[in-house]
Amino acid sequence: MIDVPQAAIDLAKRFEGFCRVPKSDPDRAYPYVCPAGFWTIGYGHLCDAKHPPISIEEGEAYLAADMADALRATLRYCPVLATEPEGRLAAIVDFTFNLGAGRLQASTLRRRVNQRDWPGVAQELRRWVYGGGKVLPGLVLRRNAEILLIF
Repeated sequence: MIDVPQAAIDLAKRFEGFCRVPKSDPDRAYPYVCPAGFWTIGYGHLCDAKHPPISIEEGEAYLAADMADALRATLRYCPVLATEPEGRLAAIVDFTFNLGAGRLQASTLRRRVNQRDWPGVAQELRRWVYGGGKVLPGLVLRRNAEILLIF
């Protein structure tokens, strides 16, 4: 089995961050609503509003499990990535982690990846920058970071 690329983990950590809310309890993360309107905890782990606070170690465990799920889904929908450079796999795993396997499955991005149309992949990634109906600057930066891994 292929391991989750470290570059995908690094992207997720960079763009999700370990959100420590409230600031009065800096060693733990509490649930919060992300810019796209979902309850989240730790490094972008989806949860409900009543989820108990978590430590950094628990956040790392959630991230590892979520990234493993994203890797499995990515390889299921984009099997060509198993033989491509690791950066390409990392980029699409991060995308899948960020937006979900369903979005990858139903996307033109998936078709472009499986056609090995890397300029087309970059063009498609640039489209996925909306949250809550508006362009989110953090998503623009994240998609650009993923595009750098494609090439």
